[in-house]
Amino acid sequence: MAGNEIEIESRDLNLWYGGAQALKDITLTMPEKKVTAIIGPSGCGKSTFIRCINRMNDLIKDCRITGELLFEGRNVYDKGVDAASLRKKIGMVFQKPNPFPMSVYDNIAYGPRLHGLRKREELDEIVEESLKASALWKEIADILDRSALDLSGGQQQRLCIARTLAVKPKVILFDEPCSALDPISTAKIEDLINNLKHDYTIVIVTHNMQQAARVSDYTAFFLLGELVEFGKTKQIFEMPEEKSTEDYITGRFG
Repeated sequence: MAGNEIEIESRDLNLWYGGAQALKDITLTMPEKKVTAIIGPSGCGKSTFIRCINRMNDLIKDCRITGELLFEGRNVYDKGVDAASLRKKIGMVFQKPNPFPMSVYDNIAYGPRLHGLRKREELDEIVEESLKASALWKEIADILDRSALDLSGGQQQRLCIARTLAVKPKVILFDEPCSALDPISTAKIEDLINNLKHDYTIVIVTHNMQQAARVSDYTAFFLLGELVEFGKTKQIFEMPEEKSTEDYITGRFG
């Protein structure tokens, strides 16, 4: 594949929590093996939107969705789509690191075991590969039996990325992955995202403009549940078409 084919597409996507509409007619295409950043002020629908991609909003009471969210050409809300299988292909890394209260090894082996893998040799290989891919192997190779909760915040977040990679997804969603981290840990996660995009399609929600500019190929600006503007990151940051985009990026509001 050329690397610019569409992996995820939303068409006239609307979402309500009870009577409150959180997303309004979102139409957006995200190319494969690129990083798409979703920016906008708090409460504008960024996280709600990416949680539609892997159907995390299914878990919320009184949530109603219309329109389409296509992954690999199929609407993820079609009746025949299994949410658990979908989430295997579309992994998610949350704002706060959330390692399981078990060993480093068992955190990463958890997903493969859940999907039926039992052979220790194969699990060992997956654990090592996932930790190498998340730039953590050198730091913790000799403490795999230690509790994941003993790791630093930045290491825990990279462990959560390794755990996501272990089930071999196609897409990784990052929901403000650095907001709880220090600048050094943040830089490591950003480097990691730059490396991972060669193999995965990445969507990142961030409130950090510099981060969006550094890591993404495309940027979508959301405001009050609507998509205001979408384009190549360079164009959005240097020559936005909409005044509200420019105002947000230059810090006039948000």
